[in-house]
Amino acid sequence: MPIDSRLLEILICPACHGEIKPVADDQGLECQACGRIYPIRDGIPVMLVDEASSPTRGEEPSSTS
Repeated sequence: MPIDSRLLEILICPACHGEIKPVADDQGLECQACGRIYPIRDGIPVMLVDEASSPTRGEEPSSTS
């Protein structure tokens, strides 16, 4: 079930405040900034950082001390 476009306009990532876009299969919402994917359950986006999948694209920033 696709999320209403008006709702997508106001949703932001709770972790980094990035823009949210639906993933290809409409089973989640991906943050365009940090890459977290928030699940959609029963048509309702679960916008909790603890429920999000970890970022999968790119490498984690490396520590240079």
